[in-house]
Amino acid sequence: MKNTDITYGIRPVIEAINSDKDIDKIMLQRGVNSDNFKELFHLVRQKNIPFQYVPIERLNRYTRGNHQGVVCFMSSVTYQSIYDILPTLYEDGKVPFLLVLDKITDVRNVGAIARSAECAGVDAIIVPAKNSSQLNEDAVKTSAGALHKIPVCRHEKLKDVLVYLKESGIELVACTEKAKHLFYQTTYANPVCVLMGNEYEGISPEYLALCDKEVKIPMVGSIESLNVSVATGIMLFEVLKNRI
Repeated sequence: MKNTDITYGIRPVIEAINSDKDIDKIMLQRGVNSDNFKELFHLVRQKNIPFQYVPIERLNRYTRGNHQGVVCFMSSVTYQSIYDILPTLYEDGKVPFLLVLDKITDVRNVGAIARSAECAGVDAIIVPAKNSSQLNEDAVKTSAGALHKIPVCRHEKLKDVLVYLKESGIELVACTEKAKHLFYQTTYANPVCVLMGNEYEGISPEYLALCDKEVKIPMVGSIESLNVSVATGIMLFEVLKNRI
């Protein structure tokens, strides 16, 4: 399997980490326990880089080179911090419009969402460090380049980010089928952050508990849920409609 967004081998991966390259995740071979491997693992934990232990067969799918038990997936975008972006939005006199994607792992869905978000005027997309899509060339292509235009913020502790947003005057609005109110029965004129979860599990309960509002998209067909990129587009353009 060819993948131009990977680096492999212990020393090249260590160099990538020390050079502060944006890394989506690292796969480590189960059972490897050399001194160099331990050095790499210590660095991965120190930098809070998402990692996963896998069998060697999984690594061999990505490269036939001498990976030494390590394959590193590089990001095609530069991650930013919402802690830096939000104060700047307020200083510029903007009414912040943010989007959180919880456990959305499909590359093309994230790309399509980013495209809609850029068109709808979203100021930043926030994703968790773990259980989120790899932002590779496929994601950028599907986004029509939007992932190079809209800030993407990846954070290790998403719950802390949501608490920070609330304390900063941002209203948290969750789109969930568990809601009682329909998405068009509320207003979005104030600073807002829309939360979207994946199609199978929805938004994590601990994040739902922090939300100020829960809304749902009405459906009358027999299929229980929309594709998440479609649902996100509906939500984002409802916010835009409220603000125009």
